[in-house]
Amino acid sequence: MIAIPVAAKRQWPDLSACSETELVTRARASDEQAVRVIIQRNNQRLFRAVRSVVGNDAEAEDIVQATYVQAFINLSAFRGDSRLSTWLTRIALNEALGRVRRRRDFTGLEDIDMQNKMLGGGILHFPSSLSSVDPEAELARNQTRHLLELAVDALPDEFRTVFILREVEGLSTEETASLLGIKPETIKTRLHRARKMMRLSIENQFAGTFSSLFPFDGTRCVDMADRVAATLEKARVDKSAPVARSP
Repeated sequence: MIAIPVAAKRQWPDLSACSETELVTRARASDEQAVRVIIQRNNQRLFRAVRSVVGNDAEAEDIVQATYVQAFINLSAFRGDSRLSTWLTRIALNEALGRVRRRRDFTGLEDIDMQNKMLGGGILHFPSSLSSVDPEAELARNQTRHLLELAVDALPDEFRTVFILREVEGLSTEETASLLGIKPETIKTRLHRARKMMRLSIENQFAGTFSSLFPFDGTRCVDMADRVAATLEKARVDKSAPVARSP
């Protein structure tokens, strides 16, 4: 069992460049900073993966915390047959799925897959970069993220987890299949269907809003009318002015 000291204000050594193997070795020796670096490196993936199962931020955070506690207490069980991130993700997903099973009657993922027959499938292309220091661009980025989060949350459980692991976290088909305990072919099918559902969800959220694109009304419309009227008046005056004749 690894005893993790209570955090205190102190200068920590910089272990950010350490390899996973070195961090595991240090963590097994109760090196708190190694534990912290491992947590920092894996927080985002674990939270996303777990939230895709439970659909709730607070519960997902609680499960991630429980995952770390369980993992560090039993770190001696990690044999290095897979990456530490994979091992942690598997623990987190097992805990998340276990809670879902205890919360309601759980239908097997394969059964759900057979019940949800969907047609077609289009690839959803995400922006390669949404970062910006411009306030308006930042607002647009947040709105885009919120739109995508709503679409992801609307996916059925079995498709949402696959989508998060494959498209958001960038895991391979084989890694995702191993984590979820299903066939790679099933992963491909679910991802295909998840993309289709995401596209339809976003299209539905946009439905009826295209008529409001590029508005040209209000003050802009009045200003345009004023400029046109002024131009026409000038043209009328110029046309009615007497033409000077040469002597």
